Amino acid sequence: MPANVIPFSLILGLLLMTFPGTPLDASGSDPNGELLLTDFTSSSSDLGWYVVNDNVMGGRSEGDFEQEQGALKFAGRTNTNGGGFSSIRTKPMQLDLSHYTGIQLRVKGDGRRYTWRLTTDARWRGRQVSYWADFETRSGTWSVVNIPFSSFIPQYRGYQLEGPALNPGKITGMGLMIYDNQDGPFELQLASIHTYSAEEES
Repeated sequence: MPANVIPFSLILGLLLMTFPGTPLDASGSDPNGELLLTDFTSSSSDLGWYVVNDNVMGGRSEGDFEQEQGALKFAGRTNTNGGGFSSIRTKPMQLDLSHYTGIQLRVKGDGRRYTWRLTTDARWRGRQVSYWADFETRSGTWSVVNIPFSSFIPQYRGYQLEGPALNPGKITGMGLMIYDNQDGPFELQLASIHTYSAEEES
């Protein structure tokens, strides 16, 4: 590819970060079968992260994040005496990811189990449903984690629901959480968030 030609997938990713509230039809957008959501390399890739810890329900866990060029560091300490979770979440967005298989993360963990969180317009008894999928990390090692949309479980305030199933065509938010029933410090570095297609799993 000539040096002065910008890949279409990069252009699409930048547009998405610039207009996060704009619906996106990702159908056929990337011939490589993936879509870059953020790689933390510029202000245009800021998804508006904010912290939600278990102190909202009387818990004692602590967690925060630092976003630097090229990575986001999520760190703190969990305390299972009253909640036991810490999380960061994005500002509201509108994403149509129905033509992809799942979320792909590049992370450097600490050996603990983390949870990726998605929201849509789905409701349960009038309240917003969230969708959780756990993933393991290796201490001090960078790794790529593929989380298929089919593995996300509907939840309401930590209680598993029978439905509705996740609709990846109507993503309204994302988040990273630690809720592994363990006490102690945690640290996870997140270098990029992509979607991926089924072909990449083979």
